[in-house]
Amino acid sequence: MDFSVDGFTIVEEIYSEKEIAAIEYAIDRANSDRSTFRKTAGLFAIRQFLKEIPAVAPLIFTGRLKNLITTCFGNDYFVVKSIYFDKPELSNWFVAWHQDLTISVDKKLDISGYGPWTVKHEQFAVQPPLEILADNFTIRIHLDDADEGNGALKVVPGSHLRGICRPDTIDWDSQTAVSCDVKAGGVMVMRPLLMHASGRTTNSKPRKVIHIEFSRAKLADGLSWSESQSF
Repeated sequence: MDFSVDGFTIVEEIYSEKEIAAIEYAIDRANSDRSTFRKTAGLFAIRQFLKEIPAVAPLIFTGRLKNLITTCFGNDYFVVKSIYFDKPELSNWFVAWHQDLTISVDKKLDISGYGPWTVKHEQFAVQPPLEILADNFTIRIHLDDADEGNGALKVVPGSHLRGICRPDTIDWDSQTAVSCDVKAGGVMVMRPLLMHASGRTTNSKPRKVIHIEFSRAKLADGLSWSESQSF
């Protein structure tokens, strides 16, 4: 699999069972009363995950993960966003085809090339210039086995090379979706412009994922990443 061509890759056995258990223990101990924690019958999510649970950072950024990042992308990248998703056994929600087109920033400013803007859970988000999105990457850390039965991510290989495009422009006669099955302890690496989706849970198995976005871009003057941190 060629990451530059396909826009994604899967690397297994980044974390051991013991390391996964330590991460889950740190999450379970966290105070979930804050607004960045969202818990319903069908979803448990923590936004600004690394900021909310700083004790989990050294458990996540192990030597193996750091080596993967530097080998693939060099030393210039830093964390710009992190979310924890827990899709319970009976969850029936799905995510439609989309690209990840926004970044999290500290404030809203009228700047050429940045927009449209949104505010979600007291967090400013904006679509930045295309070159920033094209250069960013995401690592999805799997704490459970994931396949189509419990909503593993589906992607359209190579779709990140088309820039920003609408899901309804996908030509399914020539394009094929791929299910990104990942074992617990493995990671999926992807470009945010890769078209992706996920289905409902049908096999009564959980799917817990830590989603971390990375960039090396300097934003326009006056604007800062809201979750920027080194690792």
